[in-house]
Amino acid sequence: QVQVVESGGGLVQPGGSLRLSCTMSGNIASLNAMDWFRQGPGNQRDLVAHMTTSGTIEYADSVKGRFTISRDSAKNTMYLQMNRMRPEDTAVYYCRVSVNTVGFLHFFWGQGTQVTVSS
Repeated sequence: QVQVVESGGGLVQPGGSLRLSCTMSGNIASLNAMDWFRQGPGNQRDLVAHMTTSGTIEYADSVKGRFTISRDSAKNTMYLQMNRMRPEDTAVYYCRVSVNTVGFLHFFWGQGTQVTVSS
């Protein structure tokens, strides 16, 4: 089993910055990939950033050039640095990790952290 906990959400003004953290624990020896999703009011949950353990990184078009995903393996923690934030970035942000177990991918979600961009 894997536990995933997000932190770092809050209120930020347009144009400001915020850094989210995602700490993983449990059976992550076969970690495959780590993702950040977000779900705004009345919207579906969308992928924001994706990182594999081999180093592949992808971003949603809406955040390219503004958000950066990174990882500190020693701390079992993933980050999402969000710069030049916009009101449309307001959402609950979720961390998801995938673990390869006996040839199958298992996905684990955090509880989410609220990010509000407003003046």
